[in-house]
Amino acid sequence: MPASVTQRQIARTVLAERGIARLAELRNAGVTAATVSRMERNGEVVRLARGLYQLPDAELDANHSLAEIARRAPKAVICLVSALAFHGLTDQLPRQIWLAIGRKDWAPQPEGPAMRIVRFTDSLLNESVETHVVEGVPVKVFGIAKTIADCFRYRNKIGLSVAIEGLQETLRQRRATPGEITDQAERGGVGTVIRPYLEALTANG
Repeated sequence: MPASVTQRQIARTVLAERGIARLAELRNAGVTAATVSRMERNGEVVRLARGLYQLPDAELDANHSLAEIARRAPKAVICLVSALAFHGLTDQLPRQIWLAIGRKDWAPQPEGPAMRIVRFTDSLLNESVETHVVEGVPVKVFGIAKTIADCFRYRNKIGLSVAIEGLQETLRQRRATPGEITDQAERGGVGTVIRPYLEALTANG
């Protein structure tokens, strides 16, 4: 019994520090799967998805689902409408999390928050990636100028109106310059697509 109590303490410490932890992380810290199962049954931990746990009294961030996804797919990057929402550049509340992964990467299992997977080339996947800490979890999100360019690249998936709204808000809030947006658009192959919208929105100053 003392060993079990010690494992519980270790588990609580790990979860308090990391916010969300995978079963493998808990086991690496010395907590057995059986102990975690008992803690779950007793309500001491909450199972978010297969092999993913959190303390029941953890303070949930508005971006909680992003932290949960990041724990399950640490190489993936939050993109498109989800990145716009994270940066405060849209009124849209995406029903699913838009996630960028590599061409050959395994897609995360469809557990927990709903996801929409978009596959990027390695060069575009590694471009302008920011890491933000949400509930103690490192979450990768594309930068603002890159997100705007990507929204125009995938306008057929998310809707052109959403891309234009994101561009308008970015310029209105001065979160990125027209030059930065143009640079990312050129890198993504949509420079000619975004140019008329940029020109129209910046014509008056």
